[in-house]
Amino acid sequence: QVQLVESGGGLVQAGGSLRLSCAASGRTTSSNIMGWFRQAPGKEREFAAAIRWIGSSTYYADSVKGRFTISRDNVRNMVYLQMNSLKPEDTAVYYCAAAGGIYSMTSSPPRINYWGQGTQVTVSS
Repeated sequence: QVQLVESGGGLVQAGGSLRLSCAASGRTTSSNIMGWFRQAPGKEREFAAAIRWIGSSTYYADSVKGRFTISRDNVRNMVYLQMNSLKPEDTAVYYCAAAGGIYSMTSSPPRINYWGQGTQVTVSS
């Protein structure tokens, strides 16, 4: 079993920055990749970014590429999402997720092993 706990959400003005954190505990070795999804009101949950526990591979949705950076701390079992140049359309609940691989993250529907409870990000114009 794996527990994922997000933190760092909040209210920010357009153009501002936030850093989300995801604390992973339990049997994290059962999932090879960690990622962030987001769900805006009235919309489906969508993939934002992912990173493998081992190696340097990162993956981004086109909508966040160049503005968001995903990183990890293997010692602390933490995953981060640095969000810069935020836009009102980035407003959503952001969820941390654990999966077997990138295809599981980006498939439709995604095949996720574990979800966090979500953290709200609101970007005002």
